[in-house]
Amino acid sequence: MSALRVFADNDPGSPILESTLRDVITGTLADVGVRFEQWEATVELDDDATQDDVIAAYRDDIDRIMAAGGYQAVDVIRMHPDHPDRAMLRQKFLDEHTHADDEVRFFVDGRGLFSLHVGERVYEVLCERGDLISVPAGTPHWFDMGPAPRFAAIRIFINPEGWVANFTGSDIASHFDRLEA
Repeated sequence: MSALRVFADNDPGSPILESTLRDVITGTLADVGVRFEQWEATVELDDDATQDDVIAAYRDDIDRIMAAGGYQAVDVIRMHPDHPDRAMLRQKFLDEHTHADDEVRFFVDGRGLFSLHVGERVYEVLCERGDLISVPAGTPHWFDMGPAPRFAAIRIFINPEGWVANFTGSDIASHFDRLEA
């Protein structure tokens, strides 16, 4: 189940808000410019499904988002507990960073934890299968896929180069909870 927790950025132990209600999550995130929607993730993916298989399965949704937002590139990130680079990739995404591009993700399988640092608040968004999140360009954030990741997410970009991070150098992410199995 998708979930939202909001914290003061200097108090990671005491949430100001906690909710699993779709309307609360969507509205709270919209107030800070983040798009959050529930889509139909109707295609069951085999463990050996390729990036092309995933994109083909959701082509209509991808094309609609790309046309509406002027996006130019799409790929799929897929992780499983046995992935040889899981620890390195987890660490890379855990440091607070921004992008010059919106970060658009549609979870077609599994889950991941986005943490957004907006003003003096941290918004932890547990995204699960069927969730679409769009983090606006320039928004400091980090992502945790957990120590035994299992997810597949379609990533949509304006920049044809794909995922390009600008790390902030802040250690704020190390003060907040991680997604644990």
